[in-house]
Amino acid sequence: MSDSEAFRGEARAWLEANCPAEMREPVRDETDLCWGGRDLVFKNEAQRRWLERMAERGWTVPDWPERYGGGGLSPAEAKILKQEMARIGARNPLTSFGISMLGPALLKYGDEGQKSRYLPEIARGEIRWCQGYSEPNAGSDLASLQTKCEDKGDHWLVNGQKVWTSYADKADWIFCLVRTDPQAPKHHGISFILFDMKTPGVSTKPILLISGSSPFCETFFDDVKVPKDQVVGEVNKGWDVAKYLLGHEREMISGMGLAGQAGAALGEVLRDAVAADPVLRADVARFDVDAMAFRAMSERFIDELKAGQAHPAQPSMMKYAGTELNKRRHELVMAAGGSDALEWESDRSRRGKAAREWLRTKANSIEGGTSEIQLGIIAKRILELPGT
Repeated sequence: MSDSEAFRGEARAWLEANCPAEMREPVRDETDLCWGGRDLVFKNEAQRRWLERMAERGWTVPDWPERYGGGGLSPAEAKILKQEMARIGARNPLTSFGISMLGPALLKYGDEGQKSRYLPEIARGEIRWCQGYSEPNAGSDLASLQTKCEDKGDHWLVNGQKVWTSYADKADWIFCLVRTDPQAPKHHGISFILFDMKTPGVSTKPILLISGSSPFCETFFDDVKVPKDQVVGEVNKGWDVAKYLLGHEREMISGMGLAGQAGAALGEVLRDAVAADPVLRADVARFDVDAMAFRAMSERFIDELKAGQAHPAQPSMMKYAGTELNKRRHELVMAAGGSDALEWESDRSRRGKAAREWLRTKANSIEGGTSEIQLGIIAKRILELPGT
């Protein structure tokens, strides 16, 4: 028996013995997700047990080093674990921007003190992070950000505003881009800094979307004092950290293209609804073929990324393809639902689920870098087309 086969057998047996039945049910909505954090209230006992068992094993972040709370698995073992979780329909024990975005950046750019302090807390679900990137006048042109960070000798002083800060009103800490040298060219003079959302001077205001709800917030900083050792990487070279993190964010967002594909294909889910409509049935079949191709491309990209062989612009390609695929999915769900899919509040059991989720997908091609920006990156760095 090969090492991979032995690990698969071990992982399968452990998951069967430790994953509660309730954690093998499909995620119905966001309330089924475990975000962690210091104010976490578990939805049920099964959710608590599942997080604790996976964190103890290091499998909330299976490919992180063991000394930082990870499982120390090889890329091949981490892939096998993911497959075995999918086989039994196991939910992700922890949804976390700390895992999907900040963690990889800390592993690459953080000093030992920062890694030892923050990574184990992230792995155990004890700290919830939000991302302070976009500003009212710095969205797609992120490098033009103006949130000011002044060196006051024994601390930094931060003043400014961020926007579209997902879950800022629920987060414990923020990883934030700030301008530490206003005289430098816009891609320079930026630093990557961490601070507690309960620090005096930090405030948030939710932003309501057309879907009727939103994770987004405006975030304000008024004379926020931050310890000097909470800059990640070098002062004034935060753009390097920011770009690296954006690659992981775009990889995370691209995963929306596979939402719902762990089990039955969309054609199976909508079988009864499309049975009498050959045109819609063909559209759904075409979508399922594209989803299968996207899954194969995703697995290849992740393998290349973990092996250090991925093209730096590949996350843009994945993000664009994944978000467009997710938008198509919900267009088809709406089409299959007919007039019933337009229901908004009359049915308490659904509360306009189809319509609200369809509207929410409109933000997919904006958040994490607009589709237009991604296409520009693909054209320039992958296709090597001439600039204007």
